[in-house]
Amino acid sequence: MATLILVRHGRSTANTSGVLAGRMPGVALDERGVAQAAALPGRLAGVPLAAVVSSPLQRCRETVRPLLDARPGLPLHTEERISECDYGDWSGRKLAELADEPLMEVVQAHASAAAFPGGESMRAMQARAVDAVRDWNARVEAEHGEDAVYAMCSHGDIIKSIVADALGLHLDLFQRIHVDPCSVTVIRYTRLRPFLVRLGDTGDFAALAPRESGETGGAAEVGGGAGAP
Repeated sequence: MATLILVRHGRSTANTSGVLAGRMPGVALDERGVAQAAALPGRLAGVPLAAVVSSPLQRCRETVRPLLDARPGLPLHTEERISECDYGDWSGRKLAELADEPLMEVVQAHASAAAFPGGESMRAMQARAVDAVRDWNARVEAEHGEDAVYAMCSHGDIIKSIVADALGLHLDLFQRIHVDPCSVTVIRYTRLRPFLVRLGDTGDFAALAPRESGETGGAAEVGGGAGAP
């Protein structure tokens, strides 16, 4: 089956301000995120891509734009099912404030029981994202062959939930997975099982350095922000 390259969007203005962006409109890449996106074509230069699939949100579309510009003719498909988790009433709130919410403890330790007020459950988030991947695997393989490779640009919690599924991990364990902005995660799917080939690869170790005061490590998702390593 097809090989999937999962790209988390580059660092956004919400990441640097510590806001849980969710599906809020107008959340763009910040200066560092733009640079990360600009470097993506070089990082993937040796990989033949059959297609690019993107979340409809602005920060993902901005992340894949340099890759598409570098490869004229590479098709772009928008996929609603890999859009950010619907955090409902939590959208737009500061992660520092949300850390005191009783639900946040459930999100971190028992994600399968977490449902956001006015939004969706984390179980529903994972189910739609995994369904989208399975559908795109079949489509890409049917159109380009079983050795085809395609890229999918999405969000931290979405990517982590897809990785958990590929590893056979319960959703309650997905918070043990971490993916940095503009990191690359690769899953090779076969008839009987998926193989995790890369996880959160940024090409350097800068993300391991101590963070500046007020910075959330680029993770403004619930699972990637509060309590993240």
